[in-house]
Amino acid sequence: MLDLGLEGRTVLVTGATGALGSAAARAFAEQGARVALAFRHRREAAEALAAELSGPERGRAFAVPYALDDAASPRWVVAAVEQHWGGLDVLVAAARRRGARREPHARFEDVPEEHWRPLVADSFAPAIRTAQWAVAGMRKRGWGRIALMAPPYAPEGDPGGEFHAVARAGLRGLVRGLVDELGGDGVLINAVCPGPTSPDRSPTTPYRPPMSSDRPPAMADRPPTSPDRPPAASDRPSTSADRPPTAAEGPMTTPEDIARALVFLCSAANGAITGETLTLAGRR
Repeated sequence: MLDLGLEGRTVLVTGATGALGSAAARAFAEQGARVALAFRHRREAAEALAAELSGPERGRAFAVPYALDDAASPRWVVAAVEQHWGGLDVLVAAARRRGARREPHARFEDVPEEHWRPLVADSFAPAIRTAQWAVAGMRKRGWGRIALMAPPYAPEGDPGGEFHAVARAGLRGLVRGLVDELGGDGVLINAVCPGPTSPDRSPTTPYRPPMSSDRPPAMADRPPTSPDRPPAASDRPSTSADRPPTAAEGPMTTPEDIARALVFLCSAANGAITGETLTLAGRR
C-alpha cells in the first residue's frame, strides 16, 4: 500500500467551502492530516465542515476567515495555522473569485475592466501572498507542498475564456519560476487546472453535464442546436445534455477526482513532480 505520509501533517485549504475546496479538505482528513479551512463568506458551512472533519478526538480541523481582497489576510491565516499546530506543511490555494459574466455577443474590446479584473487579479495576488507566507516555515522545516488551483478550462470559444487563459498562464509561470529556488529546501509546488466538473457521477443518474459556470446566463438559457440536423419549428433543438457522453468526450471529472490528485501531489509519495500544471479533464 502506498504510504502518502500525510498522517499528522498540517494542511491549509483556501476556498474550503467551495465544491473543490471541501472535497480536498475531506480527502486530506481521510489520510490523517489536520486541516485548516479558510473561508470568505460561508462561516456556518466552514464550521460545520470543521466539526465533521475533527473526528472523535476533536481538534483535527478548524475554520479561519480569509479575504481575497485583503493583502494582510494571507499572513494572518498562515500565522493562525502555525500558532494553532506549530507549523504548516501543505498549502492548497483553491480560493478564487469569478469574474463578471460577459455578454454572449460582446466583443473583446468592449469588455469593461471591472468584468475581467477580479478573475485575473484574484488568481494571482492572493495565491502569491499566501504562498510567500507559507514558504517561509516550510523552508525552515525542510519539507513542504504547495498546490495552486488555476481557473478551469472554458469550452473552446466561450466568451471570457481568454481571461481564464491569462490567469492560468500566470499561475503556470509562477510555479515554473519557483522550482529551483524551493526545490533545494524540500518544497514542491504545482498548479492544478480542473476541467469541466460534475458533482455526481453515479451510475444511476442520467448523464446531464451542467453548463459551464463561466458561461453567460443568456447562453445558458439558449441550448445549442444539434450539429446533426437543423431545428424543426415544432421541435426543441437537441443539446449535449440530452445524450450520453461519447467515447471522445468521456465522463466529466468530479471534485473527488481532483481532490485525489491534490492529495498525491501534496504528499510524501510525490518526491519529484514540481513546477507542473496538471490539467484534470474527464473530457475536453
